[in-house]
Amino acid sequence: MKFLRMKPGHGEVLIAEGDPEVRDEERELVEAFRRQLDEGLWAAVPIENRAGRREAQMVKSFEEIPRDADRVIFFPRAAGGAL
Repeated sequence: MKFLRMKPGHGEVLIAEGDPEVRDEERELVEAFRRQLDEGLWAAVPIENRAGRREAQMVKSFEEIPRDADRVIFFPRAAGGAL
Protein backbone atom coordinates (compact mmCIF):
# COMPACT_ATOMS: atom_id res chain seq x y z
CA MET A 1 0.00 0.00 0.00
CA LYS A 2 1.28 3.45 -0.92
CA PHE A 3 0.37 6.75 0.66
CA LEU A 4 0.58 9.60 -1.83
CA ARG A 5 0.19 13.31 -1.20
CA MET A 6 -1.07 15.62 -3.92
CA LYS A 7 1.15 18.69 -4.18
CA PRO A 8 0.42 21.51 -6.62
CA GLY A 9 3.13 21.62 -9.26
CA HIS A 10 4.55 18.26 -8.16
CA GLY A 11 1.71 15.80 -8.66
CA GLU A 12 1.74 12.75 -6.39
CA VAL A 13 4.54 12.56 -3.80
CA LEU A 14 5.18 9.25 -2.02
CA ILE A 15 5.00 9.75 1.75
CA ALA A 16 4.82 6.14 3.00
CA GLU A 17 4.73 2.60 1.69
CA GLY A 18 4.22 -0.75 3.34
CA ASP A 19 2.30 -3.99 3.63
CA PRO A 20 -0.64 -3.74 6.06
CA GLU A 21 -0.38 -7.51 6.61
CA VAL A 22 3.07 -7.05 8.22
CA ARG A 23 2.60 -5.81 11.81
CA ASP A 24 5.54 -3.32 11.90
CA GLU A 25 4.71 -1.94 8.46
CA GLU A 26 1.03 -1.60 9.38
CA ARG A 27 2.00 0.38 12.49
CA GLU A 28 4.12 2.72 10.36
CA LEU A 29 1.24 3.17 7.91
CA VAL A 30 -1.19 3.95 10.74
CA GLU A 31 1.21 6.57 12.13
CA ALA A 32 1.73 8.13 8.69
CA PHE A 33 -2.04 8.19 8.11
CA ARG A 34 -2.65 9.98 11.40
CA ARG A 35 0.11 12.52 10.71
CA GLN A 36 -1.50 13.49 7.41
CA LEU A 37 -4.92 13.93 9.00
CA ASP A 38 -3.36 15.93 11.84
CA GLU A 39 -1.89 18.24 9.19
CA GLY A 40 -5.44 18.90 7.99
CA LEU A 41 -5.42 16.74 4.87
CA TRP A 42 -8.26 14.59 3.59
CA ALA A 43 -7.73 10.99 2.51
CA ALA A 44 -9.32 9.06 -0.34
CA VAL A 45 -8.95 5.58 -1.79
CA PRO A 46 -9.29 5.37 -5.58
CA ILE A 47 -11.88 2.78 -6.61
CA GLU A 48 -13.48 1.67 -9.84
CA ASN A 49 -17.26 1.54 -9.90
CA ARG A 50 -19.36 -1.08 -11.69
CA ALA A 51 -19.50 1.01 -14.85
CA GLY A 52 -15.68 1.06 -14.99
CA ARG A 53 -15.46 4.73 -14.05
CA ARG A 54 -12.92 5.94 -11.54
CA GLU A 55 -14.15 7.28 -8.23
CA ALA A 56 -12.71 7.81 -4.78
CA GLN A 57 -13.93 6.71 -1.38
CA MET A 58 -13.20 9.19 1.40
CA VAL A 59 -11.71 7.62 4.53
CA LYS A 60 -11.35 9.16 7.99
CA SER A 61 -9.53 6.32 9.75
CA PHE A 62 -7.00 3.69 8.79
CA GLU A 63 -9.56 0.98 9.52
CA GLU A 64 -11.82 2.33 6.74
CA ILE A 65 -9.18 1.65 4.09
CA PRO A 66 -10.02 -1.53 2.13
CA ARG A 67 -7.34 -4.14 2.86
CA ASP A 68 -6.77 -4.67 -0.86
CA ALA A 69 -6.26 -0.95 -1.61
CA ASP A 70 -2.99 -0.29 -3.37
CA ARG A 71 -2.91 3.44 -2.62
CA VAL A 72 -4.37 6.20 -0.51
CA ILE A 73 -4.23 9.77 -1.74
CA PHE A 74 -4.00 12.70 0.68
CA PHE A 75 -4.96 16.17 -0.43
CA PRO A 76 -5.58 19.57 1.17
CA ARG A 77 -9.06 20.65 2.07
CA ALA A 78 -10.60 23.32 -0.14
CA ALA A 79 -10.32 26.81 1.31
CA GLY A 80 -13.54 27.95 2.93
CA GLY A 81 -15.19 24.55 2.64
CA ALA A 82 -16.42 22.26 5.36
CA LEU A 83 -17.00 18.53 5.44
